[in-house]
Amino acid sequence: MSIVDLRSDTLTQPTPAMRQAMAEADVGDDVYGEDPTVNRLQEISAAKMGKEAGLFVASGTMGNLVAILAHCDRGDEVILGNLAHSFLHEAGGISAMGSVHSCQIPNRPDGTLKLDDIQAAIRPDDAHFPITRLIVLENTHNRCGGVPLSVEYTHAVAKIAQEQNIRLHLDGARIFNAAAALGVDAKDLVDRADSVTFCLSKGLCAPVGSVICGSRPFITRAHRIRKQLGGGMRQAGILAAAGIVALESMVDRLTEDHARASRLARSLEKIPGITLDPGTPYTNMLYLSLDEDFVSLTGTQVAELLDEMDIKVGVVSERRFRLVTHYWIDDADVERTVDAFSKAFLM
Repeated sequence: MSIVDLRSDTLTQPTPAMRQAMAEADVGDDVYGEDPTVNRLQEISAAKMGKEAGLFVASGTMGNLVAILAHCDRGDEVILGNLAHSFLHEAGGISAMGSVHSCQIPNRPDGTLKLDDIQAAIRPDDAHFPITRLIVLENTHNRCGGVPLSVEYTHAVAKIAQEQNIRLHLDGARIFNAAAALGVDAKDLVDRADSVTFCLSKGLCAPVGSVICGSRPFITRAHRIRKQLGGGMRQAGILAAAGIVALESMVDRLTEDHARASRLARSLEKIPGITLDPGTPYTNMLYLSLDEDFVSLTGTQVAELLDEMDIKVGVVSERRFRLVTHYWIDDADVERTVDAFSKAFLM
């Protein structure tokens, strides 16, 4: 029996169309700017984000790191949420590689940062303080349940940034999921941002890569930083080809993943001992916890029992899980997962 892997949408495999495109890709040396497939991917990406230019990078973490270093000088400060991926899960790269100082303010349950908190965190012009150079938002917001940030909220933050002459970067790893959930064009979610990074290798199923988009001068600076970080990938068109297929064929079907996440949630909440986070799922991920009055097992113990039934889930704390639907999860997999949870509580 096949494994149902709900740990993350990073576990997606390339589709047959992607594999064919990779095998047939026209390639050159991207460090010289001569890989036609990479160039096409970057052009398509920039157009989808409504930006002047794009830059193909190896990962979302590299994309955020390159973007932040392109915006900030050593000693500058970036404002971001205390649950932001760039703060929690990117190995402190902005500090380690760029000596960029971070100011973390609380994320609200809906993934946003209070506008008043952002205003209060912006430093006055004083030699004692680092210079506030950048605000970073995350859309969808992973640790806040995969919730999408609205066009209106992003515009409000961008207005603050513009008035204070600072920049706005959007960690849009799952920006197309946000657009699908909100029923808007992805470019509307990023039109006021100075830069955006989005992933090809999550729900879009490409095997590798992310793209940074922004103005041409910004991308020129980002290209140099990518090189400094060892990100020149030479004949990267083999990878970029899969990214093109992803953008052309995988974006419009993301609502299917959201529907299956909702179906999974509605079935799991009927099982005694499972409590879903309020509002979950917003997109393709759901968070749930074990009620200690019904279930004595820990999250790790339940995950081990599920694994014996070929169901893999993400354990995010002692009694809490994250489940993520994606292209390789079908209706039968949803039913198998619900059945496995029910059986695990009886063992």
